[in-house]
Order: sequence, then structure tokens, then C-alpha cells
Amino acid sequence: MHNVLKHARATSVRVTLSVGEALELTASDDGVGLSTGRRHGIGLTSMRERAEELGGTLTLTSSPGVGTRIHVTLPLQKGS
Repeated sequence: MHNVLKHARATSVRVTLSVGEALELTASDDGVGLSTGRRHGIGLTSMRERAEELGGTLTLTSSPGVGTRIHVTLPLQKGS
């Protein structure tokens, strides 16, 4: 949410959370998107590294002028 407020210039953001065999979180905005060839900042890098440390994944899709979507999948431990 911080990155949306700071960088995206979005008019809306949608956050969804679902729980099944894994915890899934998706955040999509209608902002300016990321420029092609732009290096990811420390925030996105840290989020990706943390997801991987927990055995999950973070995928980012973005189109300039259309918006950005971040999808995180984290496995759930049995018995939690």
C-alpha cells in the first residue's frame, strides 16, 4: 500500500486475500505502472526475498499507463 501511495499515482487499488492450500494476496492498482527497464527498488526486492524465505513466491506485472499487480503466494504449514 505504501508503494501505491508513494509511486503509482493511482485512483484505486484492490487488495484480495484468499486462504486454501496457500495464503494468496493480490494488490492491483490503476496507476502509471512501472517503466520498462526500470530497476526495482529495495521495497519490492525485500518483499520478494521475504516471500522466498517463507517458501513462497512474489510475481509482479505492470504496464505503463495501465497499472501494477503484485501477487504473493505463501504456503501454509499443516497444523497452523
